[in-house]
Amino acid sequence: MRSPAGWSSVRRHPRWWIAGAAVVALAAAGTVYGVLAVDRVVTLSEKDCGNGWSGPVDGRQSLVLRDAAPNPVQVYLIDPRRNLVYAEARDLTPGTRRTMSTTLGAGRYALRCVFTDGTVLTSQAHTLTGTVAGAVTGVPPMPDLDLTGPVGAYRSSVERGLPPLLADATRLAADVAAGNLAAARTDWLPAHLDYERLGAAYNSFQDFDGAINGTADGLPDGVDDQSWTGLHRIEYGLWHGQPAAVLRPLTGRLVSDIKGLIEDLPSEDIDPGDLPLRTHEILENTLQFQVTGHDDYGSGTTLATAYANTQGTQAVLGTLTGLISARDPALLAAIDRGIATVQADLLACRVSDQSGSARLAPRHDPDQSSGIWIAAGALPQARRQKVDADLGALLEQLDAVPNLLHERTSA
Repeated sequence: MRSPAGWSSVRRHPRWWIAGAAVVALAAAGTVYGVLAVDRVVTLSEKDCGNGWSGPVDGRQSLVLRDAAPNPVQVYLIDPRRNLVYAEARDLTPGTRRTMSTTLGAGRYALRCVFTDGTVLTSQAHTLTGTVAGAVTGVPPMPDLDLTGPVGAYRSSVERGLPPLLADATRLAADVAAGNLAAARTDWLPAHLDYERLGAAYNSFQDFDGAINGTADGLPDGVDDQSWTGLHRIEYGLWHGQPAAVLRPLTGRLVSDIKGLIEDLPSEDIDPGDLPLRTHEILENTLQFQVTGHDDYGSGTTLATAYANTQGTQAVLGTLTGLISARDPALLAAIDRGIATVQADLLACRVSDQSGSARLAPRHDPDQSSGIWIAAGALPQARRQKVDADLGALLEQLDAVPNLLHERTSA
């Protein structure tokens, strides 16, 4: 589980939007990027939201939105009676244009302009009749406060997950203190997976994440950097023949940092807007760093980490179930099926007996306790391709969540 600082995150268009609509950005000079046909220019001002939008017809239509106001604006295509959003253009700045296209069926539609100075305007509503193939389905707007409950639930799950992490890290430190590095190699993985199951919490732990689970990427001296600490540093030492004398300060520091995190957690902030984003980013990160074996420092267990990351994703999704179901009832079922498929793929990446890899202790997830994990780099090609394909398909489903639950307080 890495901090987002090491990789890029992009908020993507929601599935309900992609299916029948697209927003194509226009440069300030008016150059069009894309192939959408433009049918009218709609001017947005703090006196009139949607000047130029008149006589819409059923089916596909494109609007070139021009912000003529002195402030940036969020623009929503809505059903004002049923309080549903059908398309949006975010953060349109003064003097710029953007194309918003969608496919509309029967219903009543209006444009709503939400300016950064607090002004909210709604255009005249237009009624459309008839049945149109491919018409988009509107979703209820979501006030930011709707995420308060999920954030609280997620914080509680993290609080429950930290004591087992501390207990397993303490056991690991005791092994090293006794000079029993064979036991330490067995006990390292349970501690690591405890942390990886925390999921979205990594973006809320500030410096603790790097201290507890940081990698050597970006460090001036790489794996030899004296500032490198945490579970991956201990992994490197355990599987590269470093003596207990070298590892004792590191395991002691690990226990100390986890205690510090537990003490500090009540003051750590979780950005409500980040929670939906993490439903996709956790496994995007997994695909990049765990399934490839990039983050393997000797134990050969990045696929076990990938499994733990699916559990972390489930923990985050569990707090958002009500909000997702209200907006896309079929999405959660599809995601659940996708996660189950990926988990089955990962559990198949084990053998009954293979020296040199770390075993999952039976006290952690009994369904994982039989077998030893195959290192990602040693997976047969067909198995690797199936993991990649199924995880990619799952990410396509998860891709809808961040924008589905994007804050639309005034829409």
